Amino acid sequence: MFYALLGATLLVALLTSLATAKFFDGAVGKILSRIVGDELADPWRRYLRFAVVVVGVSGGVRLWELEKYVTASRESAALELNGMRWTLEIYRTLIETLQSIAWVMLLFFLAAMIAYVIVRAIEMRQDHR
Repeated sequence: MFYALLGATLLVALLTSLATAKFFDGAVGKILSRIVGDELADPWRRYLRFAVVVVGVSGGVRLWELEKYVTASRESAALELNGMRWTLEIYRTLIETLQSIAWVMLLFFLAAMIAYVIVRAIEMRQDHR
């Protein structure tokens, strides 16, 4: 039963990460085209898509939390995997995946905003001359 839960959480985290990366792909592509140019935008977009998937899966599949179903502590036995726990773990996986991706995207958009301001300042200085 533990292996099924591990596989289910991995699948939920992977599908959520892929869907979220696809959702933001267009916006990320436009931002990167503006900041780094068309020739570098595609490689950077692919890297960010990869980073979103990796961070989403690693944030969503919490192995240290799943250990409680395998190992028993001295004061209590290992928890039983019933329907309610499955629902809770799948929900936690979904939320933790999205939360991890939200942090990555926040950092990306903050860095992109700073880069955009710098690019605009350089363009305005060149136009002013």
